Parts: sequence; structure tokens; C-alpha cells
Amino acid sequence: MISWLLNIVYLALVVAASPFLVWSAVTKGKYREGFAEKFLGQLPSRPVDSAQHLWLHAVSVGEVNLLAPLMQAIGQAHPGTTFHITTTTKAGYDLAKTKYAEHIVSYAPLDFSWAVSNAYRRIQPDAVLLAELELWPNLIRFAQRHSAHIAIINGRLSSKSHRGYRRILWLVRPLLRRLDLIAAQDETYAARFCDLGADPQNVHVTGSIKFDGITPNRNNPQSLAFRELAGLQADDLVWLAGSTQAGEEPLILAAYHQAQKQVPNLKLLLVPRHPHRFDEIAHYLTAQGEHFARRSELNEPLSAEVSILLIDSVGELSAWWGTADIAFVGGSLGNRGGQNMIEPAAYGAAVAVGPNTWNFKDVVQRLQAAEALTVIHDTDSLAQFVLHAATDHVWRLDQGERAKEVVLAQQGATARSVALLAPLLQRPTIVKFRSAA
Repeated sequence: MISWLLNIVYLALVVAASPFLVWSAVTKGKYREGFAEKFLGQLPSRPVDSAQHLWLHAVSVGEVNLLAPLMQAIGQAHPGTTFHITTTTKAGYDLAKTKYAEHIVSYAPLDFSWAVSNAYRRIQPDAVLLAELELWPNLIRFAQRHSAHIAIINGRLSSKSHRGYRRILWLVRPLLRRLDLIAAQDETYAARFCDLGADPQNVHVTGSIKFDGITPNRNNPQSLAFRELAGLQADDLVWLAGSTQAGEEPLILAAYHQAQKQVPNLKLLLVPRHPHRFDEIAHYLTAQGEHFARRSELNEPLSAEVSILLIDSVGELSAWWGTADIAFVGGSLGNRGGQNMIEPAAYGAAVAVGPNTWNFKDVVQRLQAAEALTVIHDTDSLAQFVLHAATDHVWRLDQGERAKEVVLAQQGATARSVALLAPLLQRPTIVKFRSAA
């Protein structure tokens, strides 16, 4: 009964949102792909020769990236394990197809009962691992029905989400009770899960996996290759503005021109957060009369005369951060709550963010406590930060080194998570039914 009530609610929401969905599909190319996977659960089937098969669900790019160290560690601890990765967004799907080409990747089913049930029948997972927080009722409720363990890894529950879930506690509490494990990033998140009704015995603090799998080595092959492709010289100062969102690029461009007047060897690498905005930003730069290049059009090293490079590619930001002396992490000047600043910190860049970083509150607090992060508020303060970092070599290196130390001190969440998952990842004793082709 609950499943069909949920189906009615979901259908009503889809109908209500249909004008926006159609508009987004036409204008931005979103929501066009994966209809059979999303609405019917027609996902690829479990490999016939798989002894243990895990379903890993990640919403978008950030969650997709954090799966890498986890999958590597699980593969080492449980050889022969196969993985099916699902994601919700097109950007996440595109990245997963590239990053995990040797594994099965698909869009996730929407939480309609028939789609979720069909997905379970086809994937036949021994365990389902949900990255950060995905409390979809049917997805969680059907796990036990299909003999699968289910867990949240790298669990995060913001104060806003916590307040929202408390309003529907009658639905959330039994869902949390069905989870075999909640591996939370910190004590605050763990307490919020327990407050919503999770079994305290199943809630553990592991730290954030986002600190793991990140190299502090600027001389890694991919970053060095990108330096060469971008035509960066030894005396260039590189400012990378990454994961930028609507409204931030004009402020960044204005700050760049202010700083470049005093630092003529300053290069700007601009990386929008969402692929559907690549062309939009290219058109904006053209309209502003900027002399720039697009990463997608580079077939040979960029001329030194070009000082602005638009990185219009998916899945490369991590290595591009390794080229940066100065970093600004976007999504933090508007109302998006910020993007991941751990990678530029790990590389030892001087890092700045806007004031709105609630998505990474704990990381920001750690970096600020170590005096390893600068918070800016507008074009002028951003330009002042860039100038300070560009002209005060000692200050820039000191802030970057402190940031790197913070990241390295937090690593180890992956190993703790895999240890907690061990009881759920034992070789299955029941042979799965395998006719769901």
C-alpha cells in the first residue's frame, strides 16, 4: 500500500514539473537520456560469473568521484567483486562512464515501485551502497525483499535536510531502521541520523572519504600533461576558478582584470560546474571581447599570448587543480552552498571561497582553524585575495602548506568504511536467481 501511495505522489510531482522538465530537455539537453532505466528499471543485468555484485549509487559528479577510493579498497579486500554504478544526473553519468569504464554504469531508476523492483531483479546486488544521502523509500524498502544489504557511506545530513526530514518522521524513521549501516562523516551528522530514528548501533563515524584518494603530488602525469597543454610556463602564476555557477563568472572575470594589471603573468583557468553552461560561458567571454581558448578545441599547446582558458570538459577538474597556484572554489557566492575545496587544498594552492559553503561546513571549519582558507565576498575582496597570493610568495606557500596538512590529517575514512562494511560484504551463501535478462 505504501509503495502505491508513493507512486501516486511521484506521478503527481512529475506531472506538475513536466513544463520545467520539457523546457530543460529542449534548452539544456537535460533529462533526455535513460528513459527506460529511470522509469522502467531496465538496467543492465548482473554479470553471470559474478561471485559478489555491489550496487553503488551516486547522485552526481561529486559523489561519483568519491567512489574511486572506496571501490579500490573493496576490490583489494574482496577480490572478484563486481560493481554496478548508478547516478542521477547526466554530468554524473558521463563522468562515471569515463572514470569507471570497466564497470557497469547506468542511470538510477526513479523511486516508482515497478522501476525499483525491476532494477533489483536485474542487478541482483548482494549489497547496495548509497553515497552521502539518498533516502528513497522504495529503494531502501525493497533491498531486504531482494536479499540485499543496504548502507549509507560517507553519510552527510545538513541541518536543512534534518529539519525537512523531521517533518515526515513517520516515513523517515522506518526507512533509517532498515539500513544495515550508516557510516557518517562526523559526529554532528551521526547525531542527526540518530535523532531521525536510526539505530545507534548501526551508526558509525568514519570521517569523509572525500579526503581520500587525493594526491598532494603536483607532478602527477595528468597535471603535468595539462600544464603543457595549457602552455603554462615556469614563471606563470595560475589562478583556477573551479566549479563556478551562474552569476560567479562576471565577478571572477572582473577580479582577474583587476589583479592582472599588477600581475601580468597571471593566467586564468575557468571551470564551470555544469557542462550545459560551457557554451553559455564561451558566448559570454566572446561578448566581453576576451581573448580566450576552449579546452575542447586544444590539439596542441596553447599560445602564451592567451591568458584565459575555459575548461569545457568533464572529469578533468581534479588534475587541473594540480596546475593551480591560486584557487577559487565556486558555488559559494550564490545560494548553492559551495563545492568541494578539498582537492585544491590537497595540492597546496592558496584557496578562497565565498561566504556560502554550508555543504562543506566541516571542511571549511577545519581549514579556517588552520588559517588555510580565505573567505571573500565580492569582486574587490576576490581581487585582493588573488593579488595577495600572487605578490606574496611566502604567504601563498604557507597557506597552501597548511591546507595540505589539514587534508592529509583527515585521510583514512575509506579504510574505516570498508572495515565496517566487511560483515555486509561476505561471500553470499545463497545463489542468486539469474534469469532476469
